[in-house]
Amino acid sequence: MAEYLVVAGSLRGSSRSRVLAAHLVSFYESKGVTCHLLDLRETNLPLCDGEEAYGHMAVRTCSTLIDAARVIIVATPIYNFDVSAAVKNLVELTGDAWEGKIVGFLCAAGGNSSYMAPMSFANSLMLDFRCLIIPRFVYATSEDFRDGRLHSQGVRDRIERLGDTSLAIRNA
Repeated sequence: MAEYLVVAGSLRGSSRSRVLAAHLVSFYESKGVTCHLLDLRETNLPLCDGEEAYGHMAVRTCSTLIDAARVIIVATPIYNFDVSAAVKNLVELTGDAWEGKIVGFLCAAGGNSSYMAPMSFANSLMLDFRCLIIPRFVYATSEDFRDGRLHSQGVRDRIERLGDTSLAIRNA
């Protein structure tokens, strides 16, 4: 089990948030940090029904990964001024496994107007599960990508600062 978990929270094949997640995973690897990428596109999670879904094998696997992690970085697209429904579903299914985690955000959006979108989700994590939210979000827009790749050096730098901050907080 890895102490650092990066959640790729998009179900879209050509996900820009997954590109951000991959960059952070590479950064962690370059620092010798053991991390795991949980790609929700490759995880067959059921919709949370408040009943039988909690016993699903994929939910149990995700809960184990989240429970073992100390730091979780959520890479999410921004849809309708919020994190993806897939990310919200993950939290609904795995609930208490999030207790006391250090959580950061990598966000990919179409434009600049949704930069505060993860705040309600972050507040929920803080209040419901006593998570410590890293106050350095990475927010990238479609202009930061070209041909399915991260083009912006500024965004790359911000991802690495988020990674450094997560390491510093974890080691404090």
